[in-house]
Amino acid sequence: MLLDIPCIIFAGGKSSRMGEDKALLPFADFPTLTHYQLNRLSKIFHSVYISCKSKEKFDFQANFIEDTNKELFAPTAAFISIFSHLNVDKVFVISVDTPFIDTEIFTYLIKNDINQYDATVAIVDDEIQPLCGIYHRSLLERFLEMEKNDTHKLHYLLKNSNVNFVNFEDKEKFLNLNNQEEYQQALQKLK
Repeated sequence: MLLDIPCIIFAGGKSSRMGEDKALLPFADFPTLTHYQLNRLSKIFHSVYISCKSKEKFDFQANFIEDTNKELFAPTAAFISIFSHLNVDKVFVISVDTPFIDTEIFTYLIKNDINQYDATVAIVDDEIQPLCGIYHRSLLERFLEMEKNDTHKLHYLLKNSNVNFVNFEDKEKFLNLNNQEEYQQALQKLK
């Protein structure tokens, strides 16, 4: 059975540490990491969207949510666009560059999320994983305020909101492809 909460793949970052757009890197048998994530997550979630600056960079069909603020390269812009586009109370977010986070993690986070929280977010090795979790519409005002004040640290927002941090042990599943070395590591892991 597919998970009912909308899943949003965050694929609008600058990828400065990678040196090229990581959302467009080939992965597994797919032409891009984004295509890989979309295919994989569509088998887990009822509806999957791709959050990006411009859908023009992708050569496949999908449900895209383009940032209304094209200049701001921060998750803040994505969250504002997502909650403006979707009439839902909460969304599950995942970064395009975390291809090993699995159904077990998704379902455990969903099971631990209740409406009294503003968000339910994964932690591994005492490190917050801000782009692996559930965000509630109750944070929209805070995101708008952050955009207005030009402050975009998700860690700060999460530490100062009503958040359920859920601990996970398996650091390998949270491998984040920030640079070429981590990308190569992930390609090896696929084999």
